[in-house]
Amino acid sequence: MKKIVSIILVALFFLSFSSVAYGQASGGVGTSGVQLSLNMGDQADGAQDVGTAIQILLLMTLLTLGPSIIVLMTSFTRIIIVLGFVRTALGVHQAPSNQLIVGLALVITFFVMQPVFEDVNQNALQPLFDKTITTEQALENGSGPLREFMLKQTKLDDVEFFLELARMGPTSTDELPMRVVVPSFVMSEIRTAFQMGFLIFLPFILIDFLVGTTLMAMGMMMMPPIVISLPFKLLLFVLVDGWTLVIKNLVQSFNI
Repeated sequence: MKKIVSIILVALFFLSFSSVAYGQASGGVGTSGVQLSLNMGDQADGAQDVGTAIQILLLMTLLTLGPSIIVLMTSFTRIIIVLGFVRTALGVHQAPSNQLIVGLALVITFFVMQPVFEDVNQNALQPLFDKTITTEQALENGSGPLREFMLKQTKLDDVEFFLELARMGPTSTDELPMRVVVPSFVMSEIRTAFQMGFLIFLPFILIDFLVGTTLMAMGMMMMPPIVISLPFKLLLFVLVDGWTLVIKNLVQSFNI
């Protein structure tokens, strides 16, 4: 092994030496052999290039923050938590898979948020691309629909709680900073999702209780109740068209 490593190092050394020698023989790669010319153009072209670079930088920033925006400032949080509760209540921890749950949550999120995204596109993105508004105005116009959506889903108690933590006095809705709106919205979404999850768990807990009681009465205490209750849970969920009920109530809970 050591011999092989030594041979490789020697070969790399000779290759680098030969490339340097070839460069010197062909005149080198110095400033005398290559002439670099930088044409900055006129001021108008320079300003246009700067504007294009700013737009590219803004687009890359949005792509980087996109996952955080989707998770924290849309309906994704409530939807993914409720779908996770459904899978846990059924007792099937691998069906549907995590990828399918996340994909379904994203599809429902885009369905719920479509009016907001259209508003952002018409009032912020398109005018920015047409260069009719500045970047600051685009950010202000784009944050307005998101702020309105979040405040519509946020409970007043959560807003007051974060205002107290921020040591801010009573503030009107239009003057609430995003550092108060976003965490208030996330906390409200988590609370609402847990309330919906509790209601989803109730019928399945009842099935587990009945199956466990029946097995104990029959003296089959060594039989795991989940083995018997799981088929009844799936049967109940299919008979009532559970996925349709869950998704319907999720969408209607946002009052779109």
